[in-house]
Amino acid sequence: MALDIRNSGLSDALVILGSAGLVIPAFARFKISPVIGFILVGILVGPNALGSMVDRYPWLYFITISNTHAIEPFAEFGIILLLFSIGLELSFRRLWAMRVQVFGLGAAELLGSGLLIGAALYLMGQAWGGALGLGLALALSSTALVLPLAGTTSAIGRGAFAMLLFEDLALVPIIFMLGALAPTATDEGWNGLAEVAIAGCITIVALYVAGRLVLPRMFGQAARTKSPELFLAASLLVVIVASLATAAAGLSPIVGALLAGLLIAETEYHEEVDAITAPFKGLALGVFLISVGMALDLRLVARYWPELLAAIAGVMAVKTLVTMVILKLSGTRPGVAAETGVLMASPSETTLIVLAAAGAAGLIQPSTATFWTTVTAIGLTITPILAKGGRLVARRIEARAGVPAEAVDTGAVASNGTVVVGFGRVGRTIADMLRAHDKPYLAIEADIDVVNMARAEGYSVQFGDVARSDMVDRLNLGHAKALVITMDDPVLSVRLTRRVRGWVPNLPIIVRARDAGHAAALYRAGATDAVPETLESSLQLSEALLVDLGVAVGPVIASIHEKRDEMRKAIKDASGLDREPRIRRVRRAEG
Repeated sequence: MALDIRNSGLSDALVILGSAGLVIPAFARFKISPVIGFILVGILVGPNALGSMVDRYPWLYFITISNTHAIEPFAEFGIILLLFSIGLELSFRRLWAMRVQVFGLGAAELLGSGLLIGAALYLMGQAWGGALGLGLALALSSTALVLPLAGTTSAIGRGAFAMLLFEDLALVPIIFMLGALAPTATDEGWNGLAEVAIAGCITIVALYVAGRLVLPRMFGQAARTKSPELFLAASLLVVIVASLATAAAGLSPIVGALLAGLLIAETEYHEEVDAITAPFKGLALGVFLISVGMALDLRLVARYWPELLAAIAGVMAVKTLVTMVILKLSGTRPGVAAETGVLMASPSETTLIVLAAAGAAGLIQPSTATFWTTVTAIGLTITPILAKGGRLVARRIEARAGVPAEAVDTGAVASNGTVVVGFGRVGRTIADMLRAHDKPYLAIEADIDVVNMARAEGYSVQFGDVARSDMVDRLNLGHAKALVITMDDPVLSVRLTRRVRGWVPNLPIIVRARDAGHAAALYRAGATDAVPETLESSLQLSEALLVDLGVAVGPVIASIHEKRDEMRKAIKDASGLDREPRIRRVRRAEG
């Protein structure tokens, strides 16, 4: 089959893959987020820059994206994979625990920002229906950009994720509401909204039941084949089916992607699924960011820059203020509230969807939609800059309030030898043992109240959140004697272990594990020792019970040793270790 050299699909793929190969290393070298790089590439190769000159310079065809609509499905797939990966990091128990934040903080942030922005636009002459639609559209924040910058487990990420999740859930109801407010609308719009709510609930319940029954068996069969290709195909199949199901029910496909991630997170295969889909997520998100850059028309920006600047500043000021106030009223530290507010200030990729819905409903004019589309594209472009600015603002606020900055003296870490991450009851006990044997240490804790209390008692503790990649970098672990991870966050402990092991191959990493399965995952991630907290406590409880029941001490101790050996073997087999895991290395005298 002859291959057409002017095949637009191949040409666009060349631009996207070439951009990924150039942008990521170049921006990583200067410690700049590749988000900005991809957006700049989109501006450069899009139809409003070099792409507009293809007729005069035909050779530009091969380094520009000629069919902007062709890459839109891949950009949407990037967002779907992002929500899927977020679901893999969560659990239904954690999501249920967040329900107050999602439907409390999230609803308050969206409605508060939307109504204030809408009221301002109404006072400036926009009709009330269009003002409401624009207000809600601009109140949305970017899931695709905010969560990779903040994560979901940091102090910033927890609040941001709750609000972003509510926005994603509210997207479809907003679109239906705008359709119902259209000048030509009838009561069918409101009836449609009720139908979508019912169909959506039924679909989610059906996916949940089917997922709990089918997924363990399906991934078990894929795992037995030991074929990475089959495992990847099964993972993508689950994501796509769940997304299509929720889309068919009238909900956003990203709701299905999140649900798919949550269901797989409940299985023992979530680590493998996360690792095998990560490259696709990163590349698809790069396509999305390129599409954002392509939406920017620099000529329009140059012509209306005063108005655009005022609009961006106004929207961001309102959203920052509303988010800060809501978070502070909920008890969040001022610095964290300020940083979250600044990070959530820019509009979202879903803003473009709501703007299109408002335009289709006749609530806003096409020229108005174009103006706010440009505002949204600029806002998305500067989101990484907002993240850095918010961090600086947070440090100043907390410095004034007497809260220690999230910075670590790397020289002190190098001289202190052992780094203890987490200073709860386990971390405190480890610090006591290190002090008893005159071994220097430095503990890192994200709860400022715990830090202040521990410092008052003479412990060497620094304030810091290891969920942030820059925080881990500042620890200078290449000079540490050992790393001890004691925090009760299974996902973060595995991720931190894998990351540190990747660039400090000889560092002893001792990690608190929740159970045998978690210990196996930690060993696969590179832990030197993973200690399941439930194992020894359950064995000691069993020993005390059997002795109190009158069983002779000798047989009890023998059965305890036998059970411990069984657990060692199970962990060894699950993790692929070539040695026995060193559980309870130091034994007490028995007999």
